[in-house]
Amino acid sequence: MRAKIVYFALAAVLVVYFVLVGSRGVMLIQQGTAVTIAFGAAVLVLPFIGAWFLYQTTKFARDANRLARELEAEGGLPVDDLVRTPSGRIDRDSADAVFARRKAETEDAPSDWRTWFRLAVAYHDARDTPRARKAMQRAIALHDRKPLRADAV
Repeated sequence: MRAKIVYFALAAVLVVYFVLVGSRGVMLIQQGTAVTIAFGAAVLVLPFIGAWFLYQTTKFARDANRLARELEAEGGLPVDDLVRTPSGRIDRDSADAVFARRKAETEDAPSDWRTWFRLAVAYHDARDTPRARKAMQRAIALHDRKPLRADAV
């Protein structure tokens, strides 16, 4: 729950920032000179890029949480039995062992979104965030029966 509160607080701050930047872009355009119009247009692009990124990130998190709830209802969520250091960090060797099992499971059933979801969790535990995200994107695409991207894990 704390992560959700932080996420929404940061999202709200970003939206305020987008509004402020957008208003500065409009003010620059209203100056009417060629240089300020060019700068204003360039500044106006930033909030749109940021809003697109915020939307994509929120959609990804929502879709991943939807799959997690469904997998939990089926009783298929991976059990967190990883060894942890005294500080609470996941032990690398423990994460690697679980990752090897999850990878083999996914290779045996590459069209099952559940195996890709569990592989994404294993990637995350092994601190490989880019591959975790791609594996989760593949799980979402398989679940929703969307075409798979060529660069997905």
